[in-house]
Amino acid sequence: MQIATEEAWYRTAGAGDGITHIWEPYIKEFYRCNIWHVRGRDRDMLVDSGMGVVSLRGQIGALAERPLTAVASHTHFDHIGCHHEFPERAVHKDEAALMAAPGRKETLADPYVTDDIFTALPPGDYVSESYEVTPAAATRLLEDGDVIDLGDRHFSVVHTPGHSPGGIMLFEAASGVLISGDTVYDGPLIDDAYHSDLAVYVATMKRIHDLPVRVVHGGHFPSFDGARYRSLIRQFLEEKGA
Repeated sequence: MQIATEEAWYRTAGAGDGITHIWEPYIKEFYRCNIWHVRGRDRDMLVDSGMGVVSLRGQIGALAERPLTAVASHTHFDHIGCHHEFPERAVHKDEAALMAAPGRKETLADPYVTDDIFTALPPGDYVSESYEVTPAAATRLLEDGDVIDLGDRHFSVVHTPGHSPGGIMLFEAASGVLISGDTVYDGPLIDDAYHSDLAVYVATMKRIHDLPVRVVHGGHFPSFDGARYRSLIRQFLEEKGA
């Protein structure tokens, strides 16, 4: 298989509302995490950080220009791989232990990380069988209702357990922007990981259905509008008999 270069590993595109979408094009879509860089007046926010096989902060210069809080929507391997590169790291308290000690099985690297998830392999001495997430202890523990304050922008933490115990979404009420992690995205939602809880997931989906969102930036797949958000939640609930 072809080996990619560090310079080509990430791509970026504007997503509107002062948000930049960052992604890893050589990871197949199902496994590819969306990374969201949100600009604020006083500081920035990064939501998720990809696999960590190439330095994110090293390749995306804008992430090193200003004070920044790196938030984990949850602690699966594809979302926290580069969190160790940022001095300020936030995660829900229920997954803080995982981010501090991210084992292969606990982060789902085992069994998901194989050469088959790539269209080109990462550069350097990368080997899928020995891939693991670098530990990155949180500097801030989040709970439902907490606020990430960027100065002129305020994102409320919405605890959304089900996919994982400490999953969160981030909602900016003033703009209707929702960064939804792996709770809701426009693709097959995962409710059968080792620490998933379907009954809790169903309750979460019912609770968040009426959130007045305008645009949703999910953990995977393309962004979508509020009507699609509610449709995806209803589809999930119908499929689960709820």
